[in-house]
Amino acid sequence: MQHSATQIIEEEKKTLQWYLKSAEGGNINGHGQYNLAFCYKNGIGTTKDEEKAFYWYLKSAEDGNCKGQNNLALCYENGIGTTKDKEKAFYWYLKSAEGGSSNGNGQCNLARCYKNGIGTAKDEEKAFYWYLKSAEGGNSNGQYNLARCYKNGIGTTKDEEKAFHWYLKSAEGGNSKGQNNLALCYENGIGTIKDEKKAFRWCFKSAERKNITGQYNLARYYQYGIGTIKDEEKAFQWYLKSAERKNITGQYNLARCYENGIGTIKDEEKAFYWYLESAEGGNSFGQNNLALCYENGIGTTKDEEKAFRWYLKSAEGGSSNGNGQYNLARCYENGIGTIKDEKKTFYWYLKSAEGENNKGQNNLALCYENGIGTTKDEVNAFCWYLKSAEGGNSNGQNNLARCYENEIGTAKNHEKVFYWYLKLAEGGYIDGVNNLERCYENGIGITKDEEKAFHLYLKSAEGENSKGQNNLALCYENGIGTTKDEEKAFQWYLRSAEGKNINGQYNLARCYKNRIGTAKDVEKAFYWYLKSAEGGNSNGQNSLALCYENRIGTTKDKEKAFYWYLKSAEGGNSNGQNNLAFCYENGIGTINDKEKAFQWYLKSAEGKNITGQYNLARCYKNGIGTAKDEEKAFYWYLKSAEGGNSNGQNSLALCYENGIGTIKDEKKAFYWYLKSAEGENNKGQNNLALCYENGIGTTKDEEKAFYWYLKSAEGGNGNGQNNLALCYDNGIGTTKDKMKAFYWYLRSAEGKSITGQYNLALCYEYGIGTTKDDEKAFYWYLKSAESGNSNGQNNLARCYENGIGTTKDEEKAFLWYLKSAEGENITGQYNLARCYKNGIGTAKDQEKVFYWYLRSAEGGNNKGQNNLALCYENGIGTTKDDEKAFYWYLKSAESGNSNGQDNLVRCYEQGIGTTKDEKKAFQWYLKSTEGRDSDERNNPANCYEYGIETTKDEEKAFQGFLKSAEGGDINGQNNLGYCYENGIGTTRDKKKAFQWYLKSAEGGDSNGQDSLGYCYEYGFGTTKDEKKAFLWYLKSAVGKNVTGQYNLARCYRNGIGTTKDEKKAFHWYLKSAEDGDIDGQDNLARCYEYGIGTAKDEEKAFYWYLKSAKGVNKYGQGSVEYLCQIALCMKLAEERNSGTQNNLGYCYQNRPVKFLFMD
Repeated sequence: MQHSATQIIEEEKKTLQWYLKSAEGGNINGHGQYNLAFCYKNGIGTTKDEEKAFYWYLKSAEDGNCKGQNNLALCYENGIGTTKDKEKAFYWYLKSAEGGSSNGNGQCNLARCYKNGIGTAKDEEKAFYWYLKSAEGGNSNGQYNLARCYKNGIGTTKDEEKAFHWYLKSAEGGNSKGQNNLALCYENGIGTIKDEKKAFRWCFKSAERKNITGQYNLARYYQYGIGTIKDEEKAFQWYLKSAERKNITGQYNLARCYENGIGTIKDEEKAFYWYLESAEGGNSFGQNNLALCYENGIGTTKDEEKAFRWYLKSAEGGSSNGNGQYNLARCYENGIGTIKDEKKTFYWYLKSAEGENNKGQNNLALCYENGIGTTKDEVNAFCWYLKSAEGGNSNGQNNLARCYENEIGTAKNHEKVFYWYLKLAEGGYIDGVNNLERCYENGIGITKDEEKAFHLYLKSAEGENSKGQNNLALCYENGIGTTKDEEKAFQWYLRSAEGKNINGQYNLARCYKNRIGTAKDVEKAFYWYLKSAEGGNSNGQNSLALCYENRIGTTKDKEKAFYWYLKSAEGGNSNGQNNLAFCYENGIGTINDKEKAFQWYLKSAEGKNITGQYNLARCYKNGIGTAKDEEKAFYWYLKSAEGGNSNGQNSLALCYENGIGTIKDEKKAFYWYLKSAEGENNKGQNNLALCYENGIGTTKDEEKAFYWYLKSAEGGNGNGQNNLALCYDNGIGTTKDKMKAFYWYLRSAEGKSITGQYNLALCYEYGIGTTKDDEKAFYWYLKSAESGNSNGQNNLARCYENGIGTTKDEEKAFLWYLKSAEGENITGQYNLARCYKNGIGTAKDQEKVFYWYLRSAEGGNNKGQNNLALCYENGIGTTKDDEKAFYWYLKSAESGNSNGQDNLVRCYEQGIGTTKDEKKAFQWYLKSTEGRDSDERNNPANCYEYGIETTKDEEKAFQGFLKSAEGGDINGQNNLGYCYENGIGTTRDKKKAFQWYLKSAEGGDSNGQDSLGYCYEYGFGTTKDEKKAFLWYLKSAVGKNVTGQYNLARCYRNGIGTTKDEKKAFHWYLKSAEDGDIDGQDNLARCYEYGIGTAKDEEKAFYWYLKSAKGVNKYGQGSVEYLCQIALCMKLAEERNSGTQNNLGYCYQNRPVKFLFMD
């Protein structure tokens, strides 16, 4: 019989009336009062009224009704109709429990108070006691909670069988929560045998009773086919039911259904909606996935800031699998919706890892490995890679294998390398497959089997795996496990590249660039490097940058080159890091920044890049972007050298050779030069050659020196080419060959070697191995000078000073001498001093003369030492100081300077700045012959001839002149002729005298020319020939030889070999007389006395007779004998001797005497 709604309302009103009557009548045990309260609480037969409900529950409770006591407690606990009061709630739960509440609700609620500390101290044992009481009394909630105590060990020992028992009791009593948890016991075999079908049945019961967790789990069972047939549509329906009833886990899974089209049509907007519902409900998984939606624009507008906020919520909520924490770390790492922060990155990866998130564990390991947000710690890195790998994370497994392979935080273990790559491969991960193939290829942890590796690559490649295609191509390129076939390599690289594999794209670009299996095509190379770079391949990015830098297949663009080097560097590519550093060092495509250059060289070096290590060492050596530190420079040169970098080996050798940052060790220097040279390093080859040439760290061996100079030169090293040229020039380790010397000087110069340019200029100036060409000499001196070669600057100045190959320009000469001098060139300093001394291109300045001679002298220039001594001797630009003069003459003399030796002789002869010592003076005459030009050998020969500061020894004199003459010295040849002419130290021999005079004369010696003229005039050792006599006297006279001038004058006066010409005779007597020839002076006086070739002039005649007389000319003396008498007369006259005064008057009358007082 069905009742209408009106009838039901009427019946409820009647019920209320009877409960009210019962309650007001003081119903025993408060049953009426309890039921009346229940009506007021739930609006049965009356308007809902919580205060009246509270009132009547209180009445019922005070009358001892245990249900009323329980519900009164609920009112106090939840503030229903009264003020919330947990202590009172506990009090009445206790009353209800102690009264033995027939359905055990009071006992169950009392237990809850003890469990959660509601109105009393927390006490799990008491909680367990009262749950047990409630359960034993048949209360299904008590049974459910008692089961939870046994399952989780709350207030009692953990006991899964008892937990199962009480979940079963609760479930059988119709408790939906008990039914859900009983299903979980059957699902997971908790306290019973695993039985998914029973799990499904009990879960279904729970769901039908509208338990939202049961509905969620039932959906799960349908989704995954647990205890029932898989049915995604039903799964979706139950997730929907659960979600609509506010189950946040159900909402999360419903969102996943919409996102992935599980049991329903894919709908990203609905997915977003339910993730949002789940997230706002506090589900950390929902918060994480909501953040993913915001990050990637799934079902909503992309918003990285909101993504970050929800990742933060999820992370702070302790997402049980750490996804939220992992993703939050990613945000801090990459600046997604927040500022990049490495410390926070590390913190949240740590949190995620500690929460067993295997992705977080892998990334935490990466932080430890690379020092991201924490101190670098390879051991910790290894430990977390291990955890990640054991947790099944493919990246963790790959990185763990890498640790075992490269000794990162653990000992090298090839077997484990193979094991983990195998694990990865078995999981279907292509990286694992490729690395496993590599293990077979290289015998890592397994017997090497290149054929197996090849077949695995082939299988992978034919299955359209782009990585496998790339690796198969590498096999064909290098003949690994198969016959080398560059065309097939190219084809597979092409397949891999077209499959968007960035490594394949990089290698395909290499093929086009280097003509591997295809025609060279730099434009295509550029195209594929670009593809690879845009895909994130750091090698491709580095190579693309090189294309932009060097105009390979594209327009040169330094800014783009810099951009891609930066990308490559940031991607951890050590070559990219090295090249980026080079950009910062040299301002390529960016502002010059030495500090950044240093930082990137450091990164590259720490990444074990041997070129980066070499450049980092350079920074420490030269203080580029960091403090100069020779020990660190040595350390990194050593690292680079040990890694096989030939530049590093060469520089390490330089450190050992010169004691830079380490103890000097020439043997080690030689060893590393050899290594560098064998590595085809042309600098190392040049330095190795220097070792062999000079016996540095090895036995001297000029032939080997020549061999390595040749290697270096052929390798294009300018210094090696210059040194090879020197070998050919000087016959070092090879036959002298001036033409080859010139060829290699030219190669060196064209290769911009400033020393080579200087030496080439010398070749052109002096015609060494080529035609003499002053203009080319000037050109190459200029090139060398402009590049900073101080020798070149000095010689360029000499060109300007003397007009060699250019217009004479003393000002430019001065400027280049100044540059050379400031470059510490001691010859340049000497010549600069000359400029200041003689006013060449600048104003005369004696102080600067002294300063630069001093600089030159201190630098070891023996000419500068001699001239500095002259400054001290004569007080030029400094205070006169004979001792210092002597000191520097000695220095100059000891260095082999002939002028210094001559001046030192003078010092010993005259006691200038030292004690007089004729023996030492003579010793320095002897010194002057050793290792010097043959003309210098005349000094000691003259000493032996005339007995100057030694015993006269004509034979030694003759031997000295003979050596000098045979050595090509024209002065010595003249003196040897004189010896033969006069029988000095040898038998008199007119013919030999004539022959040596002829040699001397033809060589341009004016004394020899005069002597040869004498031979022809008088037929001495040859046929008499006055014309030839005249010609050789003329040559001698033009060469400013005073005796030649005198004899030429004789020829003109007497018509010897020419027409008699008294004017010309007078002219040459005058020349001879002015240059100090006493015979010329006497004959000039006669010309003036008798008017020969000039007007008669007795005063001038008297002057030149007097000059000749002072020069000890007997004829001049005869002409002035009476003048001496006149002098005596003058003296007597001055003493008032009247006779003398008379005679003196006579002299004045007949002879001019004013010349007595001349000179």
